[in-house]
Amino acid sequence: MKYRSIGAVEVYEIGLGAMPMSIEGRPGDESRSIATIHAALDAGVTLIDTADAYSLGDAEEAGHNESLVARALAGHPRRDEVLVATKGGHTRPGGGEWGLNGSPAYLRRACEASLRRLGVEAIGLYQFHRPDPSVPYAESIGALADLLDEGKIRMAGISNADPEQIEQANAILGGRLMAVQNQFSPAFRSSEPELDLCTELGIAFLPWSPLGGIARAGELGSRFAPFARIARDRGVSPQQVCLAWMLAKSPVIIPIPGASRPETITDSAAASGLRLTEDELAQLD
Repeated sequence: MKYRSIGAVEVYEIGLGAMPMSIEGRPGDESRSIATIHAALDAGVTLIDTADAYSLGDAEEAGHNESLVARALAGHPRRDEVLVATKGGHTRPGGGEWGLNGSPAYLRRACEASLRRLGVEAIGLYQFHRPDPSVPYAESIGALADLLDEGKIRMAGISNADPEQIEQANAILGGRLMAVQNQFSPAFRSSEPELDLCTELGIAFLPWSPLGGIARAGELGSRFAPFARIARDRGVSPQQVCLAWMLAKSPVIIPIPGASRPETITDSAAASGLRLTEDELAQLD
């Protein structure tokens, strides 16, 4: 079992992105989603990433993914080993739309609601989901600092941030920024400056959509021939090769591939055991 650090917490080096289990196109049978989360735990996964905005967007759907994760963990023998990371600041106003609200008052309400849905006294990792242009970034991060000081969250993180925002957030938090979650994949490599900065600062970097997103993860091998070629040579999936390539990039990377089927997360988790050669990494880069 191979682990990496988020702050003082060690987690398995592949996490689970739970979003596909709650947004549009999610499984019609909740039991499949529960089985997917259990399969992740059985495969060694100890980091589950969720958010209050992961739902179909109707008012009664608020926090669907957080509630689902809480139900899946309840009663599982490994539940106390799991770090649940959630996010606030992205909204689902209805009609399939997405919105933003980075105001301190909203983030406090969102955090309180997430605490209730997850059934915990303090959230393991709470992340500001996405910058809100209508609210000064410093005010949004200040709200995280307050929640941290009050003990409502154990660690603070940010998502969809640029290098300047990473440095600003870390300064406001007094060096207590523990994670940055940005999009990163073979198709989306523009977050490499953020990855480099996180590596320098020792901040965990959690790539979202590391396999290219819900709709295109299955096409990774056909879109990127080197990943398919090395996968054939190694007798594994292109997706495993992709995650192993990421792990080799930096000791702070912890990919969080999304999944809504047990076999998918089981395959992704196995990437932890795949170590690529320098020649293979050069081909993938």
